[in-house]
Amino acid sequence: MGSCCMTTRSKVASAQATHAFPDYWQEACKHLMKKDRVMKRLIPQFGDACLSSRGDAFSTLARSIVGQQISVKAAQTVWDRFVLLPKKMTPAAVLKLKVDDMRASGLSARKVEYLIDLALHFSDGRLDVDGWAAKDDEIIIKELVAIRGIGRWTAEMFLIFHQMRPNVLPLDDIGLLNGISTSYFSGEPVSRSEAREVAAAWAPYCTVATWYIWRSLDPLPVEY
Repeated sequence: MGSCCMTTRSKVASAQATHAFPDYWQEACKHLMKKDRVMKRLIPQFGDACLSSRGDAFSTLARSIVGQQISVKAAQTVWDRFVLLPKKMTPAAVLKLKVDDMRASGLSARKVEYLIDLALHFSDGRLDVDGWAAKDDEIIIKELVAIRGIGRWTAEMFLIFHQMRPNVLPLDDIGLLNGISTSYFSGEPVSRSEAREVAAAWAPYCTVATWYIWRSLDPLPVEY
């Protein structure tokens, strides 16, 4: 039993990539605190905490698919089970998994299909992974939404959590809209256009402001 637990822990640990942090964060915080009254109050509450990237494109997208339409806690539970199935979380290893084993980890049949399609896109070279760094946000989004199960929201989460692009504004994100409602409109519902107006003061650091809005709702940072 002891050796089994050690194996489990080592597999989970090996699946966690070294985290990277954005070099623009301090500059962005200064800009936001100068331009926006809510950010001036919010940012100091979280000290040195900031956005981080796990550094692996495939895992980031796979995690986002696993987390679709379920709570953060439920998504983490399913991911913790799923990550133990392959020896390493790579496209080739996922393609070797049995569908029944993937379903047993808590994945729906649809999400299994999505993860297999994602793995095929990576293994077949259909994605220009090496070229992403030089591409505009919208071009990357267009590439990603061609994959089954990935919509604009998932692509924007990828830009935020993997690419760490500084100026992403995910207007389809319920958490962002709820946070803007709470912090700027005294809890009144807000439209996408109203959210966009608020975010005009955040540019060119909408990603950073979005991260702090998320933190205002849940102090524990989400990672993909």
